[in-house]
Amino acid sequence: MRLLFLLLLAANLGFFAWMRFLAPADPAVDRQPLTRELEPQKLRIVAARELARGPAAPPAKPRPAVSPPEPAPLACLEWGSFSPADASRAAQRLEPLALGPRLAQYRGEETASWWVHMPSQGSRAAASRKAGELKKLEIDDYFILQDAGPMRWALSLGVFSTEDAAKAHLQALRAKGVRTAVIGRRDTRVPKLWFQVRDVESSLRARLQGIARDFEGATLHECAQRG
Repeated sequence: MRLLFLLLLAANLGFFAWMRFLAPADPAVDRQPLTRELEPQKLRIVAARELARGPAAPPAKPRPAVSPPEPAPLACLEWGSFSPADASRAAQRLEPLALGPRLAQYRGEETASWWVHMPSQGSRAAASRKAGELKKLEIDDYFILQDAGPMRWALSLGVFSTEDAAKAHLQALRAKGVRTAVIGRRDTRVPKLWFQVRDVESSLRARLQGIARDFEGATLHECAQRG
């Protein structure tokens, strides 16, 4: 028995030596796996609780910024009121906007309680000379009163429904060089004109507001109901 044991031991040692040192390498077996690891420094031991949670969810992508919707166009804006002379000048300023059928003009009357004027000049000749001075200052919106009464041969420079509008007009005239004009009460019906612009988007409204600032006494607002 001892001899048989020794023979089996020798056979096993011989087989091990042959497999370890003499047998040809099996191409399917990598005998040096650690030397062929890719980036071994990135390997780490994962705890069981991490495996239970599963892979981490990728960070949420930021939502693209949503532009606020463009405000709906206003139905209508009204600009006025104007005397016939000022209405002609306002119409010229609106021409570059090419409003076409969106632009309408309305005529009516207003009760004017305040007016800017030059007192009576005493005669037709004196009133004509004063009118000539106004033309040199490039002021064309005036007329000479010829009706009998204390204001005959006075020069009217504008009539207004409010005192504030009259004061604003007087200030503009003084900036042009007019020195003798005054404000007074005068209740009378005068012809007036209004402009209406429909389908006004924000950019058009800004341009209209810029033009309106050059016309004292006229306001730009949402359209009034007209019968």
